[in-house]
Amino acid sequence: MIFQASRHKLWQTREKKKKKKKKKKKKKKKGGIATAVAVPHWCDYFVIRRVISFFFFCSFKYHLNYSLSPSPILSVSSIMDIILELWDTFIGDRLYSTLLPASLSSSVSLPAFVNAAANTSMALFGPEPYVYEQATQMIYLEPSKYAYLSAWPRNNVYRQFTSFFLITWLFGLLVYFLVATLSYIFVWDKTTYNHPKFLKNQIGLEIRQAMAAMPPMSLLTAPFFVLEVRGYAKLYDTTAEEPFPYYSLIQIPFFICFTDFFIYWIHRGLHHPRVYKTLHKPHHKWIMPSPYASHAFHPLDGWSQSVPYHVFPFIFPLQKFAYVFLFGFINLWTVFIHDGEYVANSPIVNGAACHTMHHLYFNYNYGQFTTLWDRLGGSYRKPNEELFRRETKMDDKEWKRQAKEMESILKDVEGEDDRSYSADKKNL
Repeated sequence: MIFQASRHKLWQTREKKKKKKKKKKKKKKKGGIATAVAVPHWCDYFVIRRVISFFFFCSFKYHLNYSLSPSPILSVSSIMDIILELWDTFIGDRLYSTLLPASLSSSVSLPAFVNAAANTSMALFGPEPYVYEQATQMIYLEPSKYAYLSAWPRNNVYRQFTSFFLITWLFGLLVYFLVATLSYIFVWDKTTYNHPKFLKNQIGLEIRQAMAAMPPMSLLTAPFFVLEVRGYAKLYDTTAEEPFPYYSLIQIPFFICFTDFFIYWIHRGLHHPRVYKTLHKPHHKWIMPSPYASHAFHPLDGWSQSVPYHVFPFIFPLQKFAYVFLFGFINLWTVFIHDGEYVANSPIVNGAACHTMHHLYFNYNYGQFTTLWDRLGGSYRKPNEELFRRETKMDDKEWKRQAKEMESILKDVEGEDDRSYSADKKNL
């Protein structure tokens, strides 16, 4: 009732504002004054409040339908993440039993920090041996003998952190090189090498930047995954556990809307003069990005923009397989918006064309998936029509026009341009 009353009050105030605006417009027309162009209300309190209220309503309903889960320490194995179980079954068990065998856990020859970790593990989980419980009802993987032969059992917090660090790093490298290379070979237009703002040895620089960024990003991301598998997140397994009927059908678009909203503001914040040159400029070094620029940024820049993805399952329920799917999709999307293939001039989707506008002109199109928040925030810039026509997309005149406008904006954003552009044009 309180929620309905507050909504009714908001509706009444909004209607009053509309009536006042109509009266003002009528007065202007009578006085012979031309009506002004409507300015987008980028901080429209009503719109933003409605979006956030819906997000937290779903979370509140989840708490009403389901009681709080048991202590995470007591239910670690019952909620073990699917990815972690696959890793342990095929790689982790043998790796940890070899490096940290159980027979040596009490040996004085082991380094002090290893013994300390083993003792902490015993304090957390007690003297009882590790007992396997499957992560999901949909997959059953019988653990081998190696699962019980390490000083760090599967539910050891240090082992989980180390595993997730390696998984995030290696999976990130695999997706990055596989998808970016395929995109570079089959999608990316090699004529871009001749663009006046394509850097000297840019592909190599992009790869080097990405390789340097991934380990620290993985280190910062691993704690989120550890908290998830230890029971602090709202990840669920089957549809019987969803907060309300058909939630599983809307969770993915819901996830996209939630993350798109927060990434917009994080990305926009990274363009603040106080943090731009330190954190975000490394990614804007690439004026005409290639697919390899997708992960080429400062570690804190890339990690900060990924935080909404990891925060979501701590606030709202999310099915485990959907989470794995979304984790892969996000990595693919990051490559796709840097591949220079302007498939469609969509007014809704923030695709490669919109993101190219962002790299060229800096202070536009901060959104990740949609143009919604850029439109509300007054930062949307429609991609030039020339980008969608093959004959003009790679035309020298269009390139010179882009370069001239980019140079004028760059002076305000960065000052002097310290980039080294390619002097020799390649004929491909």
